[in-house]
Amino acid sequence: MVTKAAEPDISARLGGLRLSVPTLMGSGCYGSGEEYASLVDLAQLGGVVLKSVTRLPRLGNDAPRLVPVASGLLNAIGLQNPGIESYLASDVAKFADRPCAVVGSVAGFSVDDYAFVTERLAARDEIDAIELNISCPNVGAEGETFACDPDLAERATRAARAATAKPLIVKLSPNVTDIAAIARVVEAAGADALAVINTVRGMAIDVDRVKPKLANVSGGLSGAAIRPIAVLAVWEVARAVRIPIVGQGGIETARDALEFVLAGATAVSIGTGNFTDPRVPLAVASGIRTYLAERGIATLAEIVGSANPGFRGAR
Repeated sequence: MVTKAAEPDISARLGGLRLSVPTLMGSGCYGSGEEYASLVDLAQLGGVVLKSVTRLPRLGNDAPRLVPVASGLLNAIGLQNPGIESYLASDVAKFADRPCAVVGSVAGFSVDDYAFVTERLAARDEIDAIELNISCPNVGAEGETFACDPDLAERATRAARAATAKPLIVKLSPNVTDIAAIARVVEAAGADALAVINTVRGMAIDVDRVKPKLANVSGGLSGAAIRPIAVLAVWEVARAVRIPIVGQGGIETARDALEFVLAGATAVSIGTGNFTDPRVPLAVASGIRTYLAERGIATLAEIVGSANPGFRGAR
């Protein structure tokens, strides 16, 4: 009698958050999940990271706010959102029926903002975990302040940690000299996991109109163009901390995702790739399973950081 081999286990754990599939959908790139529900079975995703919400409403930046560039996308949305009170009253209840994890994303402009919004959002049962967005480069210099200053990064993380017992994922910026140093500070302040990386600062100029293409002048670059930067950042952070890492930046295929895993990421987040093909997350999960099965590897956890000699995390 031939026994069918067990399918590889590709689940991932980020602190107290368990993902049946190691794929999160990036904040601002997947709405609340319902926008893609007619195209993708949300039960086959690990989770959706919601768009960042702030204490007060924000209209966002002037248009144009999105510019396609070679192998990527520049965005300067400017954290447009209705503010936490309106968000709680009008939006959060609909997340209750999501068949995957729901991660709320919190942005702020003061330590108190991070504490206040985290406490309010995390108190809702519909929210499984919190992503702390301390690194948004498309709202001007103030959007990068917390991610680029070790003291502020520590204070914001500690304040959010005190505001909730739910899993806390802190999103780091690549626009720093030493991302590992920031990662160590955030880990010590109580983060359960790190999202590495946010977008890279960039701009594009219209040579015919002789002016920047973005009304905001600069914005955040995402997509395949930043993948080598992101893989290196995960590699460096994985050598500095023991908490799980969500690798993100230009993932379009399973092999892209596996680069992050082998560098030290426990899970991955897919953002811009969803705009060109909503099925990318399904192909990534399927490709990871195939990769493990072909090599006789039982779990994804076994290969996390296996290409990184300095990997410090637990497999």
